[in-house]
Amino acid sequence: MFAFDRGLGVRLVAGADEAGRGCLAGPLVAAGVLFDYDALTTRELRALSALNDSKQHTAEAREELYPLVLRTAMRVHVVSRCARGIDSRGLHKTNLAALGDAILGVTNGVHGEVMCLTDGFSVPSLKRPHRAIVNGDATSAAIAAASIVAKVTRDRYMRHADVLHPGWHFAEHVGYSTPEHREAILRQGVSPLHRLSFQSLAYQQLAL
Repeated sequence: MFAFDRGLGVRLVAGADEAGRGCLAGPLVAAGVLFDYDALTTRELRALSALNDSKQHTAEAREELYPLVLRTAMRVHVVSRCARGIDSRGLHKTNLAALGDAILGVTNGVHGEVMCLTDGFSVPSLKRPHRAIVNGDATSAAIAAASIVAKVTRDRYMRHADVLHPGWHFAEHVGYSTPEHREAILRQGVSPLHRLSFQSLAYQQLAL
C-alpha cells in the first residue's frame, strides 16, 4: 500500500475514509490522514507495515495501529456526523460531505502538490483534485490509515455510549445490525442514537 502511494509521484498523499455508514445507530465518522513520504523513516514504515483495511484487523490490532498513525502522519483530522444530521441530510450526502471535510482538514494551508484520495466515492464538492479509489482502504496506505483512525474513534464513542444508553449493548455491536441489536430495539424501542431514516431491512421488520 505504501508502494501504491509512492507510485502516485508526489511527496504528500492525503487519504480519507469513514466508519459507521451502514450502522443502525451512532454517528458516521470520517477521518483524513496526510503522509509526507519524504519525511517517513524506514523505522516508521516498518511500524506501519501491518496497515490494512480496518475491517481486516481485530479491535486490539486497530488500537495498536492508532497511535502509530497519529505519530507518523503529518496531519490527522476527524469529522463526526450525528444520527439526526444523517436523518435530515440523507446518508449518502452526509457521507460525501464528511469525506470532503476530512480531506480539507488535513490539506488546508498545506503548500505544495497534494494527492487526495477517497475510499470508493468521489466528492463533487471538494475543490482540490482527488481520486476515488475502489477498495481504497486495502490499496492505499493513506486511506488505510484513515480507516483505522475513523474506526477506532467511532468504536470508542460507541463504547462510551453504552454507558449512557444501557440496554442496547452498543459496546458489543457498535451500532451495526446484529440479531442482538435488533432484539434490543424490539424490546425497548430506539435510543437517541438510532437513525430513523435508514432504510434497512432490519428496520422494515420492526414495528417502530
